[in-house]
Amino acid sequence: MVLTKEELLEKAKKPSIDAMRLHPFYKGKIETGIKCCLRNFDDFSIWYTPGVAKPCLDIRDNPDKAYEHTNKANAVAVVSNGTRVLGLGNIGAQASMPVMEGKALLFKYLGGVDAYPICLDTKDPDKVIEIVKIFQPSFGGINLEDIEKPDCFYILDTLRKDPTMKIPVFHDDQQGTAAINLAGLINALKIVGKKIQDVQVVFNGAGAANVAIYRLLVAAGVKPVHTLITDSKGILSRTDESLKSPEPYKYDLACQTNPSCITGRLGKALKGADVLISCGANGPGALKIQDIKGMASNSIVFACENPIPGIWPWEATEAGVKVFATGRSDFEGHSQINNSLGFPAIFRGTLDVQARTITDEMCIAAAREIAKVAEEKGNLNPGYVVPTMDEWDLFPREAVAVAQKAMEQGVARLKKSKQDLLANAEAMIKRSREIVQSLMKSGHIKDPPV
Repeated sequence: MVLTKEELLEKAKKPSIDAMRLHPFYKGKIETGIKCCLRNFDDFSIWYTPGVAKPCLDIRDNPDKAYEHTNKANAVAVVSNGTRVLGLGNIGAQASMPVMEGKALLFKYLGGVDAYPICLDTKDPDKVIEIVKIFQPSFGGINLEDIEKPDCFYILDTLRKDPTMKIPVFHDDQQGTAAINLAGLINALKIVGKKIQDVQVVFNGAGAANVAIYRLLVAAGVKPVHTLITDSKGILSRTDESLKSPEPYKYDLACQTNPSCITGRLGKALKGADVLISCGANGPGALKIQDIKGMASNSIVFACENPIPGIWPWEATEAGVKVFATGRSDFEGHSQINNSLGFPAIFRGTLDVQARTITDEMCIAAAREIAKVAEEKGNLNPGYVVPTMDEWDLFPREAVAVAQKAMEQGVARLKKSKQDLLANAEAMIKRSREIVQSLMKSGHIKDPPV
């Protein structure tokens, strides 16, 4: 049955309605759990005093033993100050908690990773950096989330370069978004019969997501001279020296791209373009049908605005788009380009070899494995350019690809075989899923009210 536009709009509203009903029902989405045996109360003397003193002293003398004696090897902090949450903007640290809990839920269910929301009530990027450095002993990795630009660039770059940081720091809105967009583009180009080095690409939005996507796509073969980047004022051009302040990274992007120094709005940038990656203002209506119609034949549009894409899928179809994707999972017949396919497995692989950082090459390895898994399914089409979240075999394979790249680049503390990495990733992810199913079956996780 084909739904009308009105019915499709009503369907698009349903997740928000259900969210307001079920969040208070469960009072959040995550909790801590126990993974050690408790045969009787005597076991507390092992897990706490007096027995616990021995592993404490072992870690004092051998700091890396924390990865053996504690959950550090599987623990990630999801850090945000709530200054750029989804498409909602600066809603504050406390209001960002539902998103960070959701992130932790995805980490656990899709990657078997224990993630903890850390929402910081500060807009000072130096304080965020200081706090992350102070609490790093508790975690095996840091996932930065929903931090406004340009602070997000400064925080990530500063922490990654700091020699006192012994664990990887990752900004999902940058690196994670870039990885899944690259994966989707690899397969979308196969569908439309175009090559990555030939396509004209437009990036709508010059924030954290698109800056990272641009960087990763260029590393994977997109030519900077074939790209245009727009912000709210129009196409970035090196002739506009006002870009040098207060966001000099925009001027740097302008100098790399747009060799003809084209000026104008998004519609002009899209004339003859093959690909649009849009992480700009929330829609619908932010991307105009008439502008999209100006793109080349067999065009590709990834409308990644969240939670509302810049254009509805049926409008993109009307505009003649060949491959259309959003970050949402509720638009049947269109692909979902969502970070959830990336960060859980990227961290799974990173943690499994205790990597010191997460490099661009590790993200590219993740993207190529995501694309490969979808292609091997034998069903590439405009509505399926990357796997769906329920294709769980993706996540262990992606984790292995990331871990292998980390070892190849010399940023891993541990060396493991491909077979061992795959077996461990499968076991960790399977365990997380089975625990949830078991708790639901036993009634400890209650069914939601009708």
